Amino acid sequence: MKKYLNNKINYFAIILIFCSLDQFSKIYINLNLNKLLNKDLLIFTIEFVRNYGAAFNILSGSRLFLSFISVISTIILSYFIFIRENKLINKYGLSFILAGSIGNGIDRILNGYVIDFIKIKFIDFPVFNIADIVINIGVLILMISYFRYKNKFDE
Repeated sequence: MKKYLNNKINYFAIILIFCSLDQFSKIYINLNLNKLLNKDLLIFTIEFVRNYGAAFNILSGSRLFLSFISVISTIILSYFIFIRENKLINKYGLSFILAGSIGNGIDRILNGYVIDFIKIKFIDFPVFNIADIVINIGVLILMISYFRYKNKFDE
């Protein structure tokens, strides 16, 4: 029972830390935009983009729909992380995805857009934010978990 509670605390900590990091980074960029805009930082530059859609600006202008999806995904991911018992689901990966989803969802619901600000210098890739990075880390964890324990999924 103690391990079960400790794991839930770990999941909650991941969500809280990375969601907060995402939100604080966006607030910091907003407050210091004049100093940071187009600033060169090692492998990336700071740009400021208001993303009115989802990933790669798809469904642009669908604020209500995307806000609804954010709320629904938060409920579903929370259920799989904190309530449902399932050894095959990597709850750490889902916790990272939930942190990013909440971070971008907060922006979308409060502002109507998501703030993106990280532009990689050496490849042509859309501007993104900390929440996007965290979501991708979660997906990577799930993929590694799946391929590592693939035979257990086939049973």
